[in-house]
Amino acid sequence: MKKNWLDEIKWDKDGLVPAIAQETGSGKMLMMAWMNREALELTVKENRAIYWSRSRNKLWRKGEESGHVQNLKSIKLDCDNDVILMEVEQLGGIACHTGRHNCFFKELKDGQWLEVDPVLKDPSSIYSK
Repeated sequence: MKKNWLDEIKWDKDGLVPAIAQETGSGKMLMMAWMNREALELTVKENRAIYWSRSRNKLWRKGEESGHVQNLKSIKLDCDNDVILMEVEQLGGIACHTGRHNCFFKELKDGQWLEVDPVLKDPSSIYSK
C-alpha cells in the first residue's frame, strides 16, 4: 500500500508544521505561518495557501478578507520533514497584515529593530472587520 504523503511530515505536538511562503520569481520570503494536516491537504487540493490560525483556532485561507491570495506554484518539504516551503504567486503584492509586501520588514541594526520596508497600503483599508 502506498504511504500517504501527509504521513511523512513530522507534525509538532499540536499537529502543526511551519510553512514558509516564498514569492515566485523574486525568491523573497513573504511570510511564515502554521499548517495543520487539513490546511496542507486543502492547500494542495485548492492550489492556494491555506493556513491554520492559532489565534483564531480555525483554517485561514490567505486573502479571504484582504483579497491578497497566495496561488500555489510548488511545495517542498525540508530534509527533516518538519518545515514546508511553498513557492507562491502573491496577488496584490501584499502578504503582510501590516500592509507591507512581506512580513520580514524589521531589521536588527545597532541593537534595535528598525522597520526597513514601507507600508504599501493602510491595513484599515484592507481589512473591513
